[in-house]
Amino acid sequence: MEILETAFMQRALIAAVLVGVTAPAVGIYLVQRRQALMGDGIGHVAMTGVGLGFLLSTNPVWMATIVSVVGAITMELIRAYGRTRGDIALAMLFYGGMAGGVLLINISDAGSTANLSSYLFGSLSTVSDEDLTAIALLAAFVVLVSLGLRRQLFAVSQDEEFARVTGLPVRALNLLIAVTAAVTVSVAMRVVGLLLVSALMVVPVAAAQQISRSFRATFTVAVGIGIAVTLAGTATSYYQDVPPGATIVLLAIAIFVTLTALATPLARRRARALEASEAECTMEGPGARRPSDDVKV
Repeated sequence: MEILETAFMQRALIAAVLVGVTAPAVGIYLVQRRQALMGDGIGHVAMTGVGLGFLLSTNPVWMATIVSVVGAITMELIRAYGRTRGDIALAMLFYGGMAGGVLLINISDAGSTANLSSYLFGSLSTVSDEDLTAIALLAAFVVLVSLGLRRQLFAVSQDEEFARVTGLPVRALNLLIAVTAAVTVSVAMRVVGLLLVSALMVVPVAAAQQISRSFRATFTVAVGIGIAVTLAGTATSYYQDVPPGATIVLLAIAIFVTLTALATPLARRRARALEASEAECTMEGPGARRPSDDVKV
């Protein structure tokens, strides 16, 4: 295939698969915690890391990871303790991160507006071997955390008070979710872009929830959707010369709309069947015996 003959597209496709796995894997916990926009805020903060990378002549991916992790921890501490003025503090953190990144990247010798655009919206041709190595290592960390601690992270995301009563280290797990989300932003920014990475963390999960009823099924379907849209969006960007990040997000939204349209009549049919079953049970009376009451040993 022509798309596999060029080295930069090979790197882009590998990065796309890694992004397709990691973004929904973390996004499912953010959606469960009702923090769907957290990735967007981290993306703003990560811009300062990108600017520092160019200013200090280091890899922007690693520098963005460091800064976004610090920003994510700060966001989580503000969420936990900043009850009254927390929203203002978060707003200043988000906007300050974006402004700092724009300023730093423009005063650096290697930075330019073109460099800024590739990090904001993603770029296929700019994924280097060094970037791919960093993305692969960061993605491995995200997958290990998301799968290895899935029970604990789900418990904290579902009900913090219950998790605390059971003896789980709630504060540490909350910080771990924030750090993992920050790392995911750094993984995805070369393919999707910092301004659109939050959508890839949320939309596949929301789409999977339309057709799945358990956490495991939602996780599996969301990752499958993530891989599908990142690969399809990357290939479309190559053949049609369109921005990869925007293409990937629009494909994810299209899948969400399709699954929602398919799931709605199915949900209504299940509801009618359940109502009919309950009505039948009521008519038979509480003491009536039904075939389903028979227990086979």
